[in-house]
Amino acid sequence: MQILRSLGVYLRPLAPKETDFEFLFLVVSGVASASCFVWLALGLTWPGCWFRHLTGLPCPTCGATRSALSLAHGDLTAAWRYNPLIFVCYAGTIILNFYCAGVLLFQFPRLRLVGLPSNVKRCLCVLVLAAVALDWVYLLTNR
Repeated sequence: MQILRSLGVYLRPLAPKETDFEFLFLVVSGVASASCFVWLALGLTWPGCWFRHLTGLPCPTCGATRSALSLAHGDLTAAWRYNPLIFVCYAGTIILNFYCAGVLLFQFPRLRLVGLPSNVKRCLCVLVLAAVALDWVYLLTNR
């Protein structure tokens, strides 16, 4: 537990007048998911990728819609193949939604990142940029 605190990770109850990020995340992800479902249920066409239309190359998020549809149908392999990074983001969102629901329903302590050291922030930024770059290379080589 001491290692987590040295990295700026704390578990604590919601402070008075503190923004309830768990509630906000759950609402935003729920509204986004519901609006996409309604859009597709109405039979409306999904907007195309402007980057791909202009350049002929896939953008870093190409395959996100197909990945979401495959994930909704339970086809994890196809969802991964369409865009691995987006698949990981969807999986992370699902896990985070369960965390947020648990915190809100059962009043669990909230996870907070406070005062992250600059070297940790830098490493996280490098990891995110590397993941996007690797995902884009995957998309370019598998189009």
